[in-house]
Amino acid sequence: MNGKRDVMVCVTGQRTCERLIREGAQIAGIKGVGVHVVHVAHEGERFMSSAENEAEALEYLLRRSNDVGADMTVLHARDPKAALCDYAVRNGIGCVVLGVAPGPDALAFARALEAKLPGVEICPVMA
Repeated sequence: MNGKRDVMVCVTGQRTCERLIREGAQIAGIKGVGVHVVHVAHEGERFMSSAENEAEALEYLLRRSNDVGADMTVLHARDPKAALCDYAVRNGIGCVVLGVAPGPDALAFARALEAKLPGVEICPVMA
């Protein structure tokens, strides 16, 4: 093994996540590693939600993932944070790119991932 660890991009069903995919692909290109795009759907719920436009957005993000040579994975889980951490460990992830919305708790999810994934670089991208 060459010691290089891939980049994971966390996306939602929003088309605006295309920016995260591009950012993750750029980081992966600089590091010379692969990129994984991951969406977590809540267990027991529909694939996305009942909104048809979200399914279209996910298809759009799949195409954008393919454009940059990334695999896209959809996970079903009760605890998205745990699912993402498990995926990161199983797939040799060294950097996680995720979007954060403005607000007082903007970085809470990123910090929680950082605490559960020691040694993994967390790269929050402000919306």
